[in-house]
Amino acid sequence: MGMTITEKILAAHAGKECVQPGELVNVKVDLALGNDITAPVAINEFEKIGVDRVYDRDRVVLVPDHFVPNKDIKSAEQAKQMREFARKHGLTNYFEVGQMGIEHCLLPEQGLVGPGDLVIGADSHTCTYGGLGAFSTGVGSTDLAAAMALGETWLKVPESIKFIYHGEMPEWLTGKDLILYTIGKIGVDGALYMAMEFTGPAVEKMSVDGRLTMANMAVEAGAKNGIVAPDEITRAYVEGRAKRPFTFYSSDPAAVYAQVHEFDVSKMEPAVAMPHLPENVKPVSQVSGVTIDQAVIGSCTNGRMDDLREAARVLKGHKASGNVRLLIIPGTQDIYRQAMREGLFEIFLDAGAAISTPTCGPCLGGHMGILARGERSIATTNRNFVGRMGHPGSEVYLSSPSVAAASAILGRIGAPWEVK
Repeated sequence: MGMTITEKILAAHAGKECVQPGELVNVKVDLALGNDITAPVAINEFEKIGVDRVYDRDRVVLVPDHFVPNKDIKSAEQAKQMREFARKHGLTNYFEVGQMGIEHCLLPEQGLVGPGDLVIGADSHTCTYGGLGAFSTGVGSTDLAAAMALGETWLKVPESIKFIYHGEMPEWLTGKDLILYTIGKIGVDGALYMAMEFTGPAVEKMSVDGRLTMANMAVEAGAKNGIVAPDEITRAYVEGRAKRPFTFYSSDPAAVYAQVHEFDVSKMEPAVAMPHLPENVKPVSQVSGVTIDQAVIGSCTNGRMDDLREAARVLKGHKASGNVRLLIIPGTQDIYRQAMREGLFEIFLDAGAAISTPTCGPCLGGHMGILARGERSIATTNRNFVGRMGHPGSEVYLSSPSVAAASAILGRIGAPWEVK
């Protein structure tokens, strides 16, 4: 019987010829990741284990990104604990403010994750790296602590769902729209503890940035992981960047899937997820008229160069509405620098935007854009739960960068073709 790409990666890291859904496996970990919210808990648990060093100082990665630059005393203490742990254990990959970025933008960019890797992180959006053809998933802080000590973890092999995207992508349609549309169809528990495998002609033509966006939001459908089979587009991205050898896996023709869904992207339009769930999805043309107070373009979902270019294409020559606060948050320092080189910052500043240093910031209601009671924000982030970006009486609408940029100009949710 054939195996899916997810099953092949798990089998390779478990030292087995094959695995099947439902099987419990002990796997070697290529990378273990923590951030400034989750790592302090993991560090506390690690110190209870009784070991005097991490399993591999090159493979334990700590990235302070959620509340940095530190917003208050508590966040400063959390970052300090990470910093001291990184120094004590000589971690190669600790990223301080000024070098750091949003973790799930930073690790692919720095070549720390590659095709065929098995990565765990104490952050639910660790599933992002499936866009490079890796198995990556979020775990709890205690699981992270054990992995930091042992270099291993245990997993249950997930069933796989195959999503095939046919047709040509219309102008303005992006990977963000495809994943929102998909979650809208299957629901926030439609892939519970399953692997979401994204394939088809539309995905095969998609940039790595777009693929990372799709994999990033697999967890919003309850998935264990999201994944795209690596190809020549992937190779062009990782060659010269990858810090370790990588392996391309692909699903066998005889692989077994729990479900198969097929979509025609040529019939889609940009999507908006309405409050208060990512599954509450409507085409942008059906949402026109919803006024907004804030627009956020950034996050681990849409803070990459493709995203900033898309936003700049809409914003060029326009100004944000006087009733809208427009926030631009590049995903990493390198993305920040590249956006400056390309003149995107001039476009953003001319539009009246505030440009932030890389941070998760408002995505989780951390800082840099908290909402008050009754306020609405459109955002390129990944979650719009009650109180996600601030007051429980506020609302968050999820979209692609072009829709967020157009909405900032219009003062209401709208489509990019309305302002071009």
